[in-house]
Amino acid sequence: MTHSIAKVVFFGAGRLGRGAALAALLMLAACSTASIEDAAPAAAAAPAQPNLVGPRDTGAFPNLNIPAQQAAPQFTDEETNAKLAALKADQAAAQNPARAGARNDSASLNALARSHGKDTLKQIEGKCDPALDPTCK
Repeated sequence: MTHSIAKVVFFGAGRLGRGAALAALLMLAACSTASIEDAAPAAAAAPAQPNLVGPRDTGAFPNLNIPAQQAAPQFTDEETNAKLAALKADQAAAQNPARAGARNDSASLNALARSHGKDTLKQIEGKCDPALDPTCK
């Protein structure tokens, strides 16, 4: 039974749907005002954009035998050695900060960490702002 209902619904209505779609296409085609001749001069009159970056069809095969050009001037041997020495000095300073002139004040930082919380709580509890708390005296 389901098969016969589906056959009537889908295939019987299909003829009606195809006819309606064909009529809609014909109406849309009749409403078109622009023709192919109108579009051709506009496409031909479009200015060429020479600043476009990307592949272009030149009509010929590319020549792969052209050697690559340098993107930037190369370092001389002296410049290379100077830059390497500076990098090695920075690396040594990062690995051993005491030698680089950094002072070791970890004891004072640890003392500050221990007392910081207590000092902050004393400041918070000892002060009140009348603008924020009208009951403050």
